[in-house]
Amino acid sequence: MSIERLEVSAPEYSPSKTQFVTVHSSHLDGRHDISLYNAYSTKRDIPVILFLHGVYGNHWVWMNLGGIHQVYDALRKQGLQEFLLVMPSDGGLKDGSAYLPLGQKGDYDKWIIDDVVQAVKQIKAPYVTDKSRWYISGLSMGGYGALRLGVKYPEQFSAISAHSSITRIEDMAQFVDTPLSFYDCADAKETNILYWAEKSATVLPPIRFDCGTDDTLLESNRWLNRQFLTFGIDHMYHEYPGSHQWSYWHEHVAKSFQWFSKIEKSYA
Repeated sequence: MSIERLEVSAPEYSPSKTQFVTVHSSHLDGRHDISLYNAYSTKRDIPVILFLHGVYGNHWVWMNLGGIHQVYDALRKQGLQEFLLVMPSDGGLKDGSAYLPLGQKGDYDKWIIDDVVQAVKQIKAPYVTDKSRWYISGLSMGGYGALRLGVKYPEQFSAISAHSSITRIEDMAQFVDTPLSFYDCADAKETNILYWAEKSATVLPPIRFDCGTDDTLLESNRWLNRQFLTFGIDHMYHEYPGSHQWSYWHEHVAKSFQWFSKIEKSYA
């Protein structure tokens, strides 16, 4: 399958360093959006970070609720490696798609892995190339998406970082009224982060995740940490003061940037 159409914002009418893209998704059979930041860089083979949002949100929330671009710009002045920031919609299903392949409802997994990636390569050629390394991060439902997609498609990512993550599909019930059966996939193992991590154990990229000590998802994150330790999945896990809110993510997304930057520098 291929992307059918792209609509791209004009730089003269867009906020500084920002680009908006509407993609007619081959996997969702509809139009969905992506925000890009540091969009007009001329760095060849620029590394790319995918940032996945949580329930209720859309492609714009990382910047306009989380100020991620301000965090990035401040860290750049301190020596952070240069990245292209790519913030896609989850596909707009109900209060959240969980970035899952949901049969006739749409393949929200491949929307990210195929359509978003190919759209960025197409729009940003020749700066995003096959040599560009890709990183993935997310918050809450987007943290679940980053962890699951990252370990399911380990060859596509150089590292995975997640914040305040849903770690089991059952956690969605904390945030949405949709029955959990709505998220059933053709294969029951599809939603299971641990299943994919074990399956990809020999080729996993570096993994880190964190959670606030007052977050309702704290126990779920501790559970995943214990499971990874039990099954020998190499990772880093951290807890910091804070709860499930934008002030936490605005502060701690810096950890993702700094960690990705360290990994990126190791390739130099």
